[in-house]
Amino acid sequence: MEVYASLFCSFCGTLLSFNSELAAAVCPLCRSQKDIKELQGKQFWYRTTSEGLARRLGIELLVKPSDLNEQEADETDVPQRAMVNDECPKCHNPQLEYYTRQLRSADEGQTVFYECPNCRYKFAQNM
Repeated sequence: MEVYASLFCSFCGTLLSFNSELAAAVCPLCRSQKDIKELQGKQFWYRTTSEGLARRLGIELLVKPSDLNEQEADETDVPQRAMVNDECPKCHNPQLEYYTRQLRSADEGQTVFYECPNCRYKFAQNM
């Protein structure tokens, strides 16, 4: 518990920021300081997001996380698959969607996954 207590301001409870110029840990809220020697030899780990890091450093992100989420959603909403003129074994639709994956060792063929756009029947074939 002592390690956790040393990370936070003893007056207001805010997480301390380390200032190497002052050789102290400074509270960003109430500006109280803790001598860096009190924390010497202790390891501290914390997690942050890209937004939190950018805010802390006072920089603007080139790509905002919300833009990435929209782009990922666009890519996953409509999978782009090739079409082949083969008959569906279940509903006899004349075309199937397909894509390939290398699931086995590199010296063996790829696995072809088929899906009927009509009945959504799925099957695989090793090539």
